Amino acid sequence: MNDYLAAILFFLPAGVANMTPVIINKIPGLNRWQAPMDFGLKWHDKRIFGANKRWRGLIFGTLAAGVTAKLVAIVAPNAVVSKHTFLLGCLLGFGALLGDAVESFFKRWNGIPPGHSLLVFDQTDYIIGALVLTYPFVRLPFWAIVTIFFVYFGLHLITVYLAYLAGIRHKPI
Repeated sequence: MNDYLAAILFFLPAGVANMTPVIINKIPGLNRWQAPMDFGLKWHDKRIFGANKRWRGLIFGTLAAGVTAKLVAIVAPNAVVSKHTFLLGCLLGFGALLGDAVESFFKRWNGIPPGHSLLVFDQTDYIIGALVLTYPFVRLPFWAIVTIFFVYFGLHLITVYLAYLAGIRHKPI
C-alpha cells in the first residue's frame, strides 16, 4: 500500500469523529439529548464551549472513530499502526473532538458566535487535537503529518460545503 494512502486511512477515524456530531444531531430521539459539555458553566461571563458542544457528539464521535479504525484494519491492514485498533481509533476521535472544543473556547473568548467560522482554525482544530492526543502512542513521520493536514483540510472544506448544500449546515464554510 502507498505510504500516503496509509497515512490518510490511519487518520480517517478522526475525520469520521469530526462529522459524527452533526449527523447524530439529525437522528430523532438522540437529538433530544442536549447536555452541553461545559454543563452550561461560564468563565468571565462567557460560556466555556457554547451550546453546540454536547456530550452526545463527544461520545458518539469517539465510538464512531473506534469502529472506523476497526473497519480500516479489515480493509487495509497495512494502514494500522497498533494492535489496539479500536482504542487508537477512539483516541483519534476523542482528540479530534477535544481539539474542536478547544477551538470553540477560543471563539467564545474572542466574541465569535456559535456557528461562525474562524477560517483555517475551524479546518485544522480536529487535526491538531487528534495528532497531539495520539502523539505519545504513535509517532508519525513529518511527511505523514503534512499529508494528513493537506488532505483533511481539503476534505473538511468539501464536506462542510456538501453538508450546507444538503441543508445539514446553515453556512457553507
